[in-house]
Amino acid sequence: MCDPFTFDSQQACLGGLVNPRKETLHMKKSMKLGAIALTSALALSVVVAGTPSATAATCKKKTEVTMFGTIKDEIKDQFLAAVASYNRSQNCYNLKTIIGDKKLTFLQNIAPKYAAKQAPTIMYDLQFIPDMADKVMDWKGTKLMSLASPGLLAAANVGGRQVGVPSTAEAFGLVYNKSVIKAAGIDVTKIKTWNDLEAAFKKLEAAGKKPLHFSAIWWSLGAHFTNMFHTTAGSTHEARLKVLDQLADGKIDLTKNAAFKNWLATFDLLKKYNKAPVNLTDTEFDASVANLASGDYGFMFQGNWTEPSLNTIAKSTKFGLMNLPMSNDPKGYGNDSIPVGVPGYFMIDKEQSTKAERAGAVDFLTWLYTSPQGQRFVADPVTEGGMGFIPVYKGFKTKPATSMAGDIAKFVAAGKTLEWINTYYPGGLQEEVGKVSMQQYFTDKISKAELATAIQNAWKGKPKTWRGEAA
Repeated sequence: MCDPFTFDSQQACLGGLVNPRKETLHMKKSMKLGAIALTSALALSVVVAGTPSATAATCKKKTEVTMFGTIKDEIKDQFLAAVASYNRSQNCYNLKTIIGDKKLTFLQNIAPKYAAKQAPTIMYDLQFIPDMADKVMDWKGTKLMSLASPGLLAAANVGGRQVGVPSTAEAFGLVYNKSVIKAAGIDVTKIKTWNDLEAAFKKLEAAGKKPLHFSAIWWSLGAHFTNMFHTTAGSTHEARLKVLDQLADGKIDLTKNAAFKNWLATFDLLKKYNKAPVNLTDTEFDASVANLASGDYGFMFQGNWTEPSLNTIAKSTKFGLMNLPMSNDPKGYGNDSIPVGVPGYFMIDKEQSTKAERAGAVDFLTWLYTSPQGQRFVADPVTEGGMGFIPVYKGFKTKPATSMAGDIAKFVAAGKTLEWINTYYPGGLQEEVGKVSMQQYFTDKISKAELATAIQNAWKGKPKTWRGEAA
């Protein structure tokens, strides 16, 4: 058993993840190293006696620095408050956020800005890091990079260049209302199989509660729920990557794949007990959060990024995060574990920004993660004006403060974590699968066999970025 509140980037806390092969490029090292590093990411109360402050000095002229987006919509207000606080804290830089079109991918938003010579200085993404690698600066030599664990940096290291730095660590699975679950007499630690989960759903129904809000929003289906198949498709990192190889080569029949069959059965189980109206639009996220916070529902399939919104609605209620069983075998791989990873990386443009703009971008992000003020915005619960992030840099004075952060820490300490294989998805793949075929299956418009074919077709011919092929 390892201590998730002791910083040691080499401590292998997370069972089920193995080191990828040395020659694998870009994100290929990230899952094992990132998982190991999560031990440190959850442990940030005992390192570094003094907290460094931002580097900006008094300047004769302020430089405007632009950032695309606000990390996540659900913590937009808290992030903008952090931006305002930073702008007041020094006289060199003025950070301004640019909002994109939510209907477009990151790359679809950014490419026109580059073409128009209006590239933002700071950008934040995960899926399109390979596409952006030659356009953004190398973080090597910066204070922020030195404070991050090497494992958490690996997913944004492209060709030996550190093109991004991490924001936080996240996990997903079944999010639950602790008060509702307790009142129904459910012990979530005992849920290891489909039968266990179905029994819990039935207990909720007997207690007059709705068992589940299973969201049909495309990004939840296309990124997170598909990961539940890919992360359990093999018990080793290399075995999981080989499934991606087979998909890209068009040499796999998913209808004959045992893990895929289990995934479909899990899909059907969640559909059966979903009591929320099916909503395929982006308003679905707010609806799912409101339902769980209301106390009418027991579970939803989501991640700890919902906690700020949940706590805003139901300030006195605690919410938890637990595993989603993928078979009826109590010892089946992954049945007692949750996927954990880094959701995104900050990148800084090097093609169209000035030296002063890049300096301001580095200064803001350094202030955010190392200054006393910035750290409060990062790690405090949303009810106290923070973003509720799990810190991933050395030097934080406080332990993760939220209920779900504590649950994640327990899974990490027990070595019960799974890979974010969705980190390896080629750009646009999760949209293609989530927005079309998976939503069609959710609404019973296509069969299991048709869903399998649609997923195979979406993957066929895609570049093997997990093997170092160019995007």
